[in-house]
Amino acid sequence: MKDLGKLKYFLGIEISRGPDGIFLSQRKYALDTIAETGNLGSRPAATPLEQDHKLATVESPLLDDPKPFWRLMGRLIYLLNTRPELCYSVHLLSQFMTQPKVAHWEVALRLVRYLKGSPGQGIFLSSDPDLTLTVYCDADYNSCPLTRRSLSAFVVLLGGSPVAWKTKKQDTVSHSSAEAEYRSMAVALREIKWFRRVLAGLGVDQTQPTRLFCDNKAAIHIASNPVFHERTKHVESDCHAVRDAVEEGVIVTDHVRSEE
Repeated sequence: MKDLGKLKYFLGIEISRGPDGIFLSQRKYALDTIAETGNLGSRPAATPLEQDHKLATVESPLLDDPKPFWRLMGRLIYLLNTRPELCYSVHLLSQFMTQPKVAHWEVALRLVRYLKGSPGQGIFLSSDPDLTLTVYCDADYNSCPLTRRSLSAFVVLLGGSPVAWKTKKQDTVSHSSAEAEYRSMAVALREIKWFRRVLAGLGVDQTQPTRLFCDNKAAIHIASNPVFHERTKHVESDCHAVRDAVEEGVIVTDHVRSEE
C-alpha cells in the first residue's frame, strides 16, 4: 500500500486546503463541460436561468437526437456536488429527460454559459470547531403550470458550511403559500433528524434544538400552534411532524426575510 499524500483530486472534485478550511470545486470538470458543448468562446450568462421561463409549456420541436441533452444533464447533475446554486435550474430541466425539446437544450446551454463565468466556484468547509446544525427551507407556490404543485428546497449548514441541499417538487397540490412552506419545513425536518442521528453516532451531539429558518410567518405560526384548526385540517399528518418536533425540542423555527 502506498501513501499518496493529502487528497487533491477525486472523481472530478478538486480539494484545496488552507488554514481556514477546505475548498471543494469542480473547475476542470466544468471547463470540460464548457469545451464539450462548444461554448469556450461564448459570452458568460449572468444567471443560470431566465426569470420568466416557460419550460413546461414552451412550444418547440423535439430534439432529433436527445443523447447530447442526456449527456449534458448527467454532467450538470454531477456538478451539483459543489454547485448548490444550480440545484433549482437542473431540477427543472431534469423533468424533460423523456422528450427533450430544442428549447430545453438551449436552456441547458445557458446553464453552461453561466458556468463559464465562474468555473472554479465551489463550497468552503470551514475549520471552525463549531458544528452547530442550521437549516434554511423555502418553497414557491403552484409553480408547475401542468400540475400546480409547488417546489420545496432546503440547505443544511454545519457550522456555517453547506453540507446538503435539495430541490424537490411536492407530492400534492398546496392550497396556499403557507401550506406550501409548511410542507417544505416537513421535508427539511426529515433531513434534520437524519443529520442529528449521524452526528450523534460520530460523537457530535446537538445539545440545542436545530434552528430551522423559513420566510413565511404563517407557516411558522402553524408549526408553533398546538391546536388543529380549519386552516390546517387538510394537511397530511406527516407534515404535522414539524409541530411535534417543535414541542419535543428537536427544532426551533425562526423567520428570515425572503431577500436574505
